[in-house]
Amino acid sequence: MKNYPTIRKADGEKEVFKPEKLRNSLKRAGASDELADMVTNRIIPQISDGSKTKEIYRNAFSLLKKKKSSSAARYSLKNAIMELGPTGYPFEHFVAQILESQGFNTKVGHTLQGRCITHEVDIVATFEKTQYLVECKFYNSHGKYANVRVPLYIRSRVNDIVEFREKLPEYRNTKFFGWVVTNTRFTNDAMTYGRCSGLHMLSWDMPKNKSLKDMIENAGIFPITVLTNLNKKNKMYLLDKGIVLCRQLKNNPQLLNELNLKKNKKSAALNELEELLYDQDI
Repeated sequence: MKNYPTIRKADGEKEVFKPEKLRNSLKRAGASDELADMVTNRIIPQISDGSKTKEIYRNAFSLLKKKKSSSAARYSLKNAIMELGPTGYPFEHFVAQILESQGFNTKVGHTLQGRCITHEVDIVATFEKTQYLVECKFYNSHGKYANVRVPLYIRSRVNDIVEFREKLPEYRNTKFFGWVVTNTRFTNDAMTYGRCSGLHMLSWDMPKNKSLKDMIENAGIFPITVLTNLNKKNKMYLLDKGIVLCRQLKNNPQLLNELNLKKNKKSAALNELEELLYDQDI
């Protein structure tokens, strides 16, 4: 068995490079077996002890983009979500859209009365007699994790709201749950306390098979920041217009005219949208 170099993750942790892990991530992004093998085989000789995961990602993304931009877009999903900043507001709308795809009715940035004080809740998600009070913790850096203070604070806010709402006639027999969603990860203490206190803890890769990444891929909902044929200025313009999702842009293609793109760039962006959202249309 071949020995591979030890690489360094964003949080400083070290692990042995696993080609199969890279290959699988490329295939999940829509790359064919042949393309995934080609990119992986091109990347392996570039890696040495101490190589950073972000450098590996950047090189793999560059190779993928040259062959299939829609796969590169999917592959860049985690970074693209971080580009929804600098505030967490677009991220809140993005998470709300994921919940709506699961049948929830959502309200973003809603102020609710608690037993003691009022609270602004990022997302109120309701389905029949179940209501989730969702707090989103957005970070624009891979190395930043939500620590234990986050669920401690949110648990107290949820309790205050629920104590008040349970006494209202319109919420008779309604079950309330608190959710904490982050686009990175929770520290071990944060995860342990959150679960113990009854909060639903959702991070980029947890819970297993039901993580934020899994929910996004299953719903086929992508932020416009994944698009490889638009630059950062273009994306910020669209976000300011309230366009958070690729499907919103696909339904309003005339907005691309406002970006003053060259004809070939506009055509490439439209083709990328079509390929990226193709699975949702069939």
